[in-house]
Amino acid sequence: MLLEKINYPNDLKNLNTKQLELLSQEVRERIIEVVSSTGGHLASSLGAVELAIALHYCLNTPQDILIWDVGHQAYAHKILTGRNKNFQTLRQFKGISGFPNKDESVYDPFSTGHSSTAVSLALGEVIARDTNNKKNKVVAVIGDGSLTGGLCFEGLNHAGHLKKDMLVILNTNEMAISPSVGALSTYLNKIISAPIYNRLRSRIAEELDIYTKKAPRLGRLAKEAARRFEEGLKNLIVPGIFFEELGFRYFGPLDGHNLELLIHTLKNIIDLRGPLLLHVITKKGKGYEFAEKNPVDFHSSGPFDIKTGVFKKKDSVNKVSSSAVFGRRLVELAKKDERIVAISAAMAEGTGLCEFRDAFPDRFFDVGIAEQHAVSLAAGLSREGLKPVVAIYSTFLQRAYDQIIEELALQKTNCVLAIDRAGLVGDDGPTHHGLFDIAYLRHIPNLVIMAPSFSDELEQMLDFALTYDKGPIAIRYPKQIAASLAKRHPKIELGKAYVLREGTDTAIIALGSMVDVALEAAEILFKDEGLSMSVIDARFVKPLDIDLIRQLFFKNNLIFTIEDSVLAAGFGSSILEALSCEETLREKINALQILGLADEFISHGNRDTLLHIYGLSPKAVAVRIKSQFMAARHQQNFK
Repeated sequence: MLLEKINYPNDLKNLNTKQLELLSQEVRERIIEVVSSTGGHLASSLGAVELAIALHYCLNTPQDILIWDVGHQAYAHKILTGRNKNFQTLRQFKGISGFPNKDESVYDPFSTGHSSTAVSLALGEVIARDTNNKKNKVVAVIGDGSLTGGLCFEGLNHAGHLKKDMLVILNTNEMAISPSVGALSTYLNKIISAPIYNRLRSRIAEELDIYTKKAPRLGRLAKEAARRFEEGLKNLIVPGIFFEELGFRYFGPLDGHNLELLIHTLKNIIDLRGPLLLHVITKKGKGYEFAEKNPVDFHSSGPFDIKTGVFKKKDSVNKVSSSAVFGRRLVELAKKDERIVAISAAMAEGTGLCEFRDAFPDRFFDVGIAEQHAVSLAAGLSREGLKPVVAIYSTFLQRAYDQIIEELALQKTNCVLAIDRAGLVGDDGPTHHGLFDIAYLRHIPNLVIMAPSFSDELEQMLDFALTYDKGPIAIRYPKQIAASLAKRHPKIELGKAYVLREGTDTAIIALGSMVDVALEAAEILFKDEGLSMSVIDARFVKPLDIDLIRQLFFKNNLIFTIEDSVLAAGFGSSILEALSCEETLREKINALQILGLADEFISHGNRDTLLHIYGLSPKAVAVRIKSQFMAARHQQNFK
């Protein structure tokens, strides 16, 4: 196999086109083989195989900087850059990351995972390169989804203004090239990327510069005429005028699976001056029939059977999809209330909004990868009496922080933030864990924050949120949530927690998905140690149930809190603050022990594995509580 001989990108340069095409097949087979076992971003990575090969063939990486936007399409890049032997550990704990990771390889200049950042990062590299008098190339690879994010346009606009030497590859897969247009486009790009054409173009530009100095007005007119002629010629058959107006020279669109054409074009344009944009068109899932037919499900897939394309069922005891529970209940409520509208930021499938989209197409808005716009849009809808529900992953909602403050909280708009994937999400790693939402939301005035512990509680909280009329309300929930308890939960009341389990020795105030963990830990402690522990479902991060907290601290000498978020500015911290403000409770501050996640970025890995490692699994929590309880009892007896 050719792939076995490819350890680093320099090994590609010894291969001819036929061998590179064979290599692309082997890389695809390797990606399919591994992702079928580990899960991962299959469709996008299969579509970018030839592009990765061509780029590494033509560039001199890692001296030349190659930045993949998001990075979910970069599996071939990983395989070609020394990580093939360990590729089977993809997304496993202490294995290969599912995204570019600067700590993993010198070929990954940044750790990425969020969209629309590559152009800005690349421009920063370009400016630094020129400042330091270096000569390396800088290339950013973006997708059509990236173009829906405002940050990408900000980067393109600035790059076009500065006229620095850089190359942006736009990889789109939402359109097909018809035979006639494709042939014309290919022919035209051979002409405009050819060395003789660009030498002639540069010579004409130099002559026009000389002429302009002699006759400024006529020279400017001649330059403008020449520019308009080239622009008009290209715009007859290629869609590049938008990028030309931003200051980029546009090349494309090209067939992104034609290695010979890709390499030929890249070699021709790589040394051209100024900002360049090469547009390639690829097919998501290329080379794997099931992914080609269903690229959405194979965008971020679980393990599957290669022969049938059927996904393997996960072993999830007593767990259901939070997104499915949320989406189903929202549809039920929307049938009764025509004012309810739903907003997604290019994640209708991931957030469970597909059923709503299909049932109420006029009340569903997918804004693309534009979280800021999603929140501001919701504010406008709310002001006119509608009930917008904005469903966004916790990690992506970070991007709309300013809008949550300015457009939702300050205006007291009645919007619902459905914060999916809160807490540890596992395999996608530090760019995707939802660990910071409590910390970045808790201090915002007028904002209510809830966290359900069981599936029926999630439904109740959505009901409550859509009837709440005093400002924005956020519901944070994990990827999977515990199924409903046998007993019925009490009605949701603003700022009210409730006691799930009565105990006499100590108590734990648990938030969201950690309630299930706390109940299991309490059972372990009772059976193994005879410790009787109360378990409280906090329900609300803000406002807190101060009355219940007061009762708990007067009754117990030791109280624990547990949350699946960072400890800094988290749920436990809010209780510490509450204690410090209560004169009668200040002396109880030392009685509080906070369990959560440390001040660090958490690696990728199975969620249960990560919970255990960071001391938040039921057994680990039981051990920690026993140790602290025994130490406190010993100290009390000593006194």
